[in-house]
Amino acid sequence: MRIKISRKEAKESAYWLRLIYETSNSKNSHDTQGLIQEANELKKILSSILEKSK
Repeated sequence: MRIKISRKEAKESAYWLRLIYETSNSKNSHDTQGLIQEANELKKILSSILEKSK
């Protein structure tokens, strides 16, 4: 159950980071893209754990 919650949180984090990236004219766009990629990788890892635990 905790893995599902963690996956949901990673998904939500990726959403908010994408929103920040798309609406911001900041010079930190490279950093934001890296964080989005990390959130997506976490989602994939957590999804894999969920599939293997079934």
